[in-house]
Amino acid sequence: MSPARAAGLPTERDEPRTTRTEEARMYQQMIFVNLPVNDLDASKKFFTELGYSINPQFSDDKAASVVISDSIVAMLLTKPFYATFTKKEIADATTTSEVLICLSAESREKVDELVDKAIAAGGTASGEPQDQGFMYGRAFDDLDGHTWEVVWMDPAAVQG
Repeated sequence: MSPARAAGLPTERDEPRTTRTEEARMYQQMIFVNLPVNDLDASKKFFTELGYSINPQFSDDKAASVVISDSIVAMLLTKPFYATFTKKEIADATTTSEVLICLSAESREKVDELVDKAIAAGGTASGEPQDQGFMYGRAFDDLDGHTWEVVWMDPAAVQG
C-alpha cells in the first residue's frame, strides 16, 4: 500500500479524469479588442473611471490592458504602436467605424485550424504568422475586410 493511500490521502487513481472533449468544453475563449487611441493616459483614466482595471503586466507607455471581464480585454494602443499590427490606414474612429479583433485559442493547432477555416470560407490571410515562442498568432480578414487575430499564449507566460 502506498504511503498516500495508508494516510487516507487521495492518489492519482482517485482523481477524476477528464476526456479531451470535456477539456475542450472547459476552455473559455477570450476576446481582446485592440483600439488605437490619441492619448493613452486620458484613455486609461476614462476606462478606470468606468470601473475597469488596468493590468500592469501587459501595459507600458505604448499600450494599456483594460480588464473588462474574465474573458474580455480592451487593449488601448497608441496610434504608432497600433500601426505596427496592420498595413492598413488607421481609421478616424470619430468618422469611421473600425476595430482590430483578437480571439484567444487553446493551442497553436487551434490557431491554425481557425485561420485555415476562415481562408477556406473566403477570407484572406492577413500578415505573416507571429511566433515568439510563448505566444503564437495568425490573422485573417473576413469578407468585409475586418481583421481577426487568433492567438495562443503559453499559460505559464501569463502566470509569471
